[in-house]
Amino acid sequence: MEATAPTAPPAPLTHRRVLKIALPIVLSNATVPILGAVDVGVVGQMGEAAPIGAVAMGAIILTTMYWIFGFLRMGTVSLVGQAAGAGDDDEVSAWLTRALLVAVVGGVGLIALQVPLFWAAFQLSPASAVVESLTRDYLFIRIWTAPAAIAVYALTGWLVAMERTGGVFWVQLVMNGVNIILNFVFVLGFGWGVPGVAIATVIAEVIGAGLGLWFCRAAFLRPAWRDRARVLRRAALVRMALLNTDILLRSAMLMVIFSSFVFLGARFGDVTLAANEVLIQFMYITAHAMDGFAFAAETLIARAYGRRDPVRVRRSALMTGMWGMVVCVTTALGFLLAGPWLIDVMAKDAEVQATARAYLWWMVAAPLVGCAAWMFDGIFIGAGRGRDMRNMMAISFVLYWLAVLVLLPVMGNHGLWAALLVSFVARGVTLGLRYPALERGASA
Repeated sequence: MEATAPTAPPAPLTHRRVLKIALPIVLSNATVPILGAVDVGVVGQMGEAAPIGAVAMGAIILTTMYWIFGFLRMGTVSLVGQAAGAGDDDEVSAWLTRALLVAVVGGVGLIALQVPLFWAAFQLSPASAVVESLTRDYLFIRIWTAPAAIAVYALTGWLVAMERTGGVFWVQLVMNGVNIILNFVFVLGFGWGVPGVAIATVIAEVIGAGLGLWFCRAAFLRPAWRDRARVLRRAALVRMALLNTDILLRSAMLMVIFSSFVFLGARFGDVTLAANEVLIQFMYITAHAMDGFAFAAETLIARAYGRRDPVRVRRSALMTGMWGMVVCVTTALGFLLAGPWLIDVMAKDAEVQATARAYLWWMVAAPLVGCAAWMFDGIFIGAGRGRDMRNMMAISFVLYWLAVLVLLPVMGNHGLWAALLVSFVARGVTLGLRYPALERGASA
């Protein structure tokens, strides 16, 4: 079923439009580390180490499980954005229903498999008996809102595609704000300890999903969202499955690269491991700032692709890419000037501070060499070019490991950082080489 070409003129591409999409995402990202700090800080008031470890371990386990469904956000942006660009409002609604069905089925699956999944997690990351017991209490409470937590990915993707990132901001702000308030009430007020943190998150996730549905209410004004024949159309489901599978594989390789970076750094001792952990936070800062403009690229490229307009695709890529470069240059300069101060704030051990400063220049270089990779990710997601993303990531993955094998024995931890940056450069270059095919695909 092909949509007819849209007849209404598209909204103009302006810097104001890019910023309107990007800035709410940047602001919503700023609330994420605050919530993590409060979670740890509240249980830290109990005066014991075990509750802190339990909350940290439980959050990591569930975040990893939910991360598997992160493709829902990216895939939904592409599919909904292209439908909107093509003027097919019925498909805009139907894609949200399909994404929510995947979220519900995936969430119920995690609930059903919670016992073996948690057992496997503890086998991979063993802890003391006290920490494991508290972590299980946390997990067995939080897992029941898995469908709601995963649905937020789908709802976020739909809102981004429809350029309603203000809704994304409010969902994150309300969800994290409720979580923080209830943490104080349940843990410090009622004395519920680790289960209190879990219950606070459960309530916050349900509220977040409900608020997200309200912001997406326009999708439910059209009968197509509940049209069983349309929603379950085989061609649409196959397209969704292929795109999401490619994105999942690409993301899995990226996670292996970052996980291996941590594990390989551990061989150089506790001080170097700690210094690497401090510096990797700089990269997270860059990623949070870049997300807004990568999201803008996703939705603008998707809409241009839906209109079959390669000229608009190129203009969208150039405009969002320019803002992405501004962010990367700014963060690089910020790390160069304020990096030593940030290191001292995050680490109090003098040896860790000195070691982190010795590797700081890698973090000054990272935003500059990684900018192309991060922006091309948004461009290719918007175009729905999941196969290109998967294949170019596979090439980058291989080159990363080759760099590790060659540089690590010669340069030590510097070689590890060099290998990580090699993967960024490889991804940016290979996706850049595939970009002309992306533009040609827009007119196909």
